[in-house]
Amino acid sequence: MGRTREAGCVAAGVVIGAGACYCVYRLAWGRDENEKIWDEDEESTDTSETGVETVKGAKTNVGAGSGAKLQGDSKVKPEVSLGLEDCPGVKEKAHSGSHSGGGLEAKAKALFNTLKEQASAKAGKGARVGTISGNRTLAPSLPCPGGRGGGCHPTRSGSRAGSRASGKSKGKARSKSTRAPATTWPVRRGKFNFPYKIDDILSAPDLQKVLNILERTNDPFIQEVALVTLGNNAAYSFNQNAIRELGGVPIIAKLIKTKDPIIREKTYNALNNLSVNAENQGKIKTYISQVCDDTMVCRLDSAVQMAGLRLLTNMTVTNHYQHLLSYSFPDFFALLFLGNHFTKIQTMKLIINFTENPAMTRELVSCKVPSELISLFNKEWDREILLNILTLFENINDNIKNEGLASSRKEFSRSSLFFLFKESGVCVKKIKALANHNDLVVKVKVLKVLTKL
Repeated sequence: MGRTREAGCVAAGVVIGAGACYCVYRLAWGRDENEKIWDEDEESTDTSETGVETVKGAKTNVGAGSGAKLQGDSKVKPEVSLGLEDCPGVKEKAHSGSHSGGGLEAKAKALFNTLKEQASAKAGKGARVGTISGNRTLAPSLPCPGGRGGGCHPTRSGSRAGSRASGKSKGKARSKSTRAPATTWPVRRGKFNFPYKIDDILSAPDLQKVLNILERTNDPFIQEVALVTLGNNAAYSFNQNAIRELGGVPIIAKLIKTKDPIIREKTYNALNNLSVNAENQGKIKTYISQVCDDTMVCRLDSAVQMAGLRLLTNMTVTNHYQHLLSYSFPDFFALLFLGNHFTKIQTMKLIINFTENPAMTRELVSCKVPSELISLFNKEWDREILLNILTLFENINDNIKNEGLASSRKEFSRSSLFFLFKESGVCVKKIKALANHNDLVVKVKVLKVLTKL
C-alpha cells in the first residue's frame, strides 16, 4: 500500500505542477504585452495631459513580501492593480522552480508556496499609496431661488500628488481603454457674493448699492436677487420713498423689456410694491402701457401674467391713470373668459376698479365681449368668482342708470357688454337662478342685485 500511495502523490503533483506552470506562463506573457502598451502610452501622454514632463524610468513594484513602495516621480497611473502582473517575484520563483532539478513534489510545493505568498500580498493591498494626476472636482455652482441656477461643471484641479492618499484602488487591471483622454472642461466662475440677504431691511446707502449692482449687471441671477431684495424692501413705506428718491424706478422698470420671464415677473412684483405709494405711481405710469401689452401677450395663466395683472390692479385703484388702459378693455374680458380660476379672479378685480369710476362707463359697456362670458353666472363656480361677477354686474347696472345710457341703447352693438348685461335679459335670468344658491353670502348678494333692477 505504501508504493501505491506514493505513486498517487506523484501523479497528483505532476498534474498540479503542469497546471500551475501553464497558468504562470500565460499570466507572465500577458503582463509583458501589457507593460509594452502602457510604456508606449505613458511616453506619448506624459507631457500632453498636464503640460509637465516627468521621469519616465521610475515604476512601482510590489513584491510578495517587499511591502509598499512609492514612485520615484510624480507620475502614477490612474488605476492601481495588485494582481499577478505586479508580482515579478512570482515569475522568477516559478521559472526557477520549474527548471531546477528535484522531484515533482518539491516543485508542486514551491508553486503552492508562491501562490500563497501572492494571495497574502494581494490581501494587503491597502499598504500601497498612489496618486492620480489630473484629478477632477466639481466647481461650485450659483444657487438660484425659485428653481434657477446652473449645473455643476467639472474642472481639472491640476494637482498631481497627494490627491488620493488613502490608497484605495479600483481593483481592476490596468487597460488602455480606461485611460481618459486629455479634455478641456468648462469652468464656471466663482459664486457671486451678494452683499445682502434678500429679506434684509436696508438703509438708503445700502439700497443705493443694490440699485448700482442692478444697473450695471447683465447676469440674470444677480438681477433676480437684486429685484427680490428691492421688492421686499419696497413693502415698507419708508423704503418706497427712498427707492424713488434714489432714482430706482427707472432702473427697475428697464428690465420690463428683458426676454427672461423670471426677471419680468420679479420686476412687476417690485413695481407692484412700489405702486402702493401715490408718488411712485406718478413715476410708474410711464410704463403702464408697456406692462399691459406684455401681460396680454405673454403665456396664459403664467406667473408673469399674474404679476402684471396685480400691478395693473394697483395702478387702477385710483381714477388718475385708468384712461391709459381703456384700449385694452376687450382683452381684459377675453382674459376673463379664457383664464384659469386665479386669472379670472385677478382680472375681475381689475375690471371692478374701472366699474367704480362712472367716467369710464361708456367706454366699458361699448367694448366687444365674448358671449360665453355669461357662463360665469352659473352656480357651479365658487363663492369668490360669483361675488366678483355679481359686483361687476351691479356696478355697471348702477352706472348705466346714473349716466343715462339706457336711453341711448342704439349706440351699442349686439356684441357689446351693454347688450349682454342689459338688453339680452340672459344675465337677469342667470342671476335669478342663483337666488337658491347654497352659500348664504352669495344668496344675500343676489338679492341685493335683484332689488336694484
